[in-house]
Amino acid sequence: MLNPAFPDGAPNWADLGTPDVDGAAAFYGGLLGWEHVPGGPEVGGYGMFTLDGHTTAGVMAVPEEQSSSAWSLYFQSPDVYATAELANRAGGRSAFDPMDVLDYGRMGGFTDPAGAYFGVWQPRQNPGLGVIQQPGSLLWAELYTPDVAAAARFFGDVFGWKTDALKVEGTEYVYTTVHPAGTGPELSFGGLVTMGDVPAEAARGPHWMPYFAVEDVAATVDAAKRLGGAEALPAMEVPGVGTMANVTDPFGAVFAVMKPQPRQ
Repeated sequence: MLNPAFPDGAPNWADLGTPDVDGAAAFYGGLLGWEHVPGGPEVGGYGMFTLDGHTTAGVMAVPEEQSSSAWSLYFQSPDVYATAELANRAGGRSAFDPMDVLDYGRMGGFTDPAGAYFGVWQPRQNPGLGVIQQPGSLLWAELYTPDVAAAARFFGDVFGWKTDALKVEGTEYVYTTVHPAGTGPELSFGGLVTMGDVPAEAARGPHWMPYFAVEDVAATVDAAKRLGGAEALPAMEVPGVGTMANVTDPFGAVFAVMKPQPRQ
């Protein structure tokens, strides 16, 4: 699972682009208990979601006519410029030039060869998320892609990720997990899924999706509906893994919630 030490290549940040920051704050506050801390003009109004004083995600306003509401995941890099060169060489594209964010760190945005967007964060004063793996915080990352093998090669070239084949108990389905270079499967932080296996997500095109830990998946989905969101994929229990469901917020951003089974 996610490692709070954030080894290079692991997810270390997530943020939400939304046309209604106040509406999103009300939704995620009611759903996950987050508080919104607005950002000042020096960061263009980029704010933080926090849980008990610890940062769970960033949030920024995105005009509807420019982009759809969406979650983005960021992966740690010791050198964003070097990562940009690797991504471009491997067939990806830079969405914008690497940029410094005051003294907090340096960021870059990219798309993989299939078109899935991902971010890169090179930390300075801001090392990354303040809480993970706890209820209300980031737990897992998942890529929906048309070609799992091609995605594994691309991210292996860019970040050095290693993959493992996990056969889902009681089925013939094989789930591809990923972990940072120099670590083992016990530090797997995400998975790669063929879009055709999940039609509800295939319609969105290639994309990364964050999973947030919750205490009760069914209750969380019910709460999301009451707060103006919707169920994108009904809750399912995966033996040996946990219970999960996909949800959209009131503005169309998709994410997953999960109650993991205790690790053996």
